Amino acid sequence: MTPPPSSTNGSSPAGGRTDPLPAPPQPEPLDLADIRRKVEDILQSFLDERLRDLPHHKARPLVEHLRTLVEAGGKRTRPVLCVIGWHAAGRSGTPPQLLHLAAAIEMFHAAAMIHDDIIDRSATRRGHPSAHQALRAHCTTPGDNDTRSWFGASAALVLGDLALSWSDQLLYRGQLDTAQLRAVHPLLDTLRSEALIGCYIELLATGHLNDDVETPMEINRLKSAKYTIERPLHLGAVLGGASPAVLDACTAYGIPLGEAFQLRDDILGVFGNTAVTGKPALDDLREGKPTLLLAIALSRADSGQRELLHRLVGDPGLDEEGAAKVREILTTTGARQEVEHRIEAGRLKARAALNKHDLPAPVNAVLDHMIHAVTRHNA
Repeated sequence: MTPPPSSTNGSSPAGGRTDPLPAPPQPEPLDLADIRRKVEDILQSFLDERLRDLPHHKARPLVEHLRTLVEAGGKRTRPVLCVIGWHAAGRSGTPPQLLHLAAAIEMFHAAAMIHDDIIDRSATRRGHPSAHQALRAHCTTPGDNDTRSWFGASAALVLGDLALSWSDQLLYRGQLDTAQLRAVHPLLDTLRSEALIGCYIELLATGHLNDDVETPMEINRLKSAKYTIERPLHLGAVLGGASPAVLDACTAYGIPLGEAFQLRDDILGVFGNTAVTGKPALDDLREGKPTLLLAIALSRADSGQRELLHRLVGDPGLDEEGAAKVREILTTTGARQEVEHRIEAGRLKARAALNKHDLPAPVNAVLDHMIHAVTRHNA
């Protein structure tokens, strides 16, 4: 007896045709612009409410400046990464608990920027006067410029503390359940602690120009790699109940990319266009910030170049002519090129982490795009 013909080209054993199985649905791509808008709407609504409910009208300039700072731009990297972490855990959508956590991270970032600008004595932030500069105008104590400066710095300290307090309020408004709070809050505290300890280590090293490359890299890990990339991813992921493997993937991706991000920022802080970056191009040099860029240059400089670097870097009165001399040394010693190589190495490590770990396709796509976005030359 002849067996029936085998099924080919979609034919059934009886010779009829069967419809092909439908392709599995593709997951929706992550809309980063929509995520930003949702987080910004929460922040704007929250600050509008704070203005309406002020316990005293004289505090209005504080909240108005904070609103200006929050609305002045920024890439919202940290809140976006928090949402990406949620999706890395296999979750979908943007529930209120997640968006309020993301907004809380951004509010803490506002507090950190306000305090950083006091420490760095920066005149501008995101194209606007920094808090301690803007708030000088509200000084009512008779006195000279020193009195107004004291008032501006003091008021900015208060505003930074207020923003830190409001970061927690935003978190609790998300109405996380007990298990979610238990998972998230210790990690949020860790993010804050690492960032602040990184600030202190940087403060200790500021103004002490040397060729130590380990200290600036440790500062980079605490202030940038963990604070900007790894911990925001972790926060969204733990809120979504992520496995240890997902958290490991976030670390393997976040640390090298975060280090590369900070190295790019160090270059932009010296060579960048203020109109593009919103950051004065002389501040880091005037402060004598401990960057890998300067450490490498010192390790390779000749005696004349070292003398110039020690004389110019850390000088509060450094002008554009002096800065041009520093930039030339950073270039001719190969320090800038070496940092560019390290940025590229960080990018490659981050991409390798994505290739190694099995993250959801939409997450993989946006994290791959972000590798370029946070390290590009005009970031």
